[in-house]
Amino acid sequence: MSNPYRVLGLGLCLAGTIFAPISYFIIGSVPLTAVGMSAIIIGFTCIALANARPYISPEACEVILKTGMENTAALLEELGIRNKAVYLPSSMRDGHPQALIPLGEDRDIQRVKGKIPGRLIVRYGVNPDDMAIAVTTPGSINIDMLETKPGPTSEEIEAAATYILTGLLDIANSVTVNLSDTQVNVEISGPKLHYEDIWYYRCLGSPIASIVAAISSEALEKPIRIKEEDYNKGKSRIILEVLS
Repeated sequence: MSNPYRVLGLGLCLAGTIFAPISYFIIGSVPLTAVGMSAIIIGFTCIALANARPYISPEACEVILKTGMENTAALLEELGIRNKAVYLPSSMRDGHPQALIPLGEDRDIQRVKGKIPGRLIVRYGVNPDDMAIAVTTPGSINIDMLETKPGPTSEEIEAAATYILTGLLDIANSVTVNLSDTQVNVEISGPKLHYEDIWYYRCLGSPIASIVAAISSEALEKPIRIKEEDYNKGKSRIILEVLS
């Protein structure tokens, strides 16, 4: 299907190109000539807008996001899984970052060592009950949008998160990151996607928290878990736990 901005722009350019010379040389009207020139300028503007318009509309992206989230939430509810996910860097997951959700009740992943095999159901420890499901999250997908891998500093994590959340996705106004040995404290100003008390968010966090967790895990090359997330007075506060 043709882009409507491009069709409109080409039509205005063609009409202006024909109308302007006729108005100037035949009719002899300067105002009508200006109208023709204006049509050409507006036409070029519409063509530029067509090139800047996303290939997939934001509404379509929202539908795709909700579909994936609802399918994952249905799987978690069917299995009765309530544990918090652990975000793994790409170096621990066959070159693609993902999140692990422990299958057993009250299972607390503290140490994940080695590379996790690229399957849906995986073993993360030495005990027979150390089993989890590996899922792709919004953060996993957005890691691929980074031109370079961020380094293990708060400044580089903040720059990467700002690039994704404010520059590419436009779902936040600003990002502030403070880093310690065991925690990553993140403050998001003006988030457009808020935390909701639903099953999916309780396990995997909101899409914004998921993106920040995936970026932090990739930068630090360590497993990350979303410890706390709340929204108050136009700001989201996210606390990430860095696992050994």
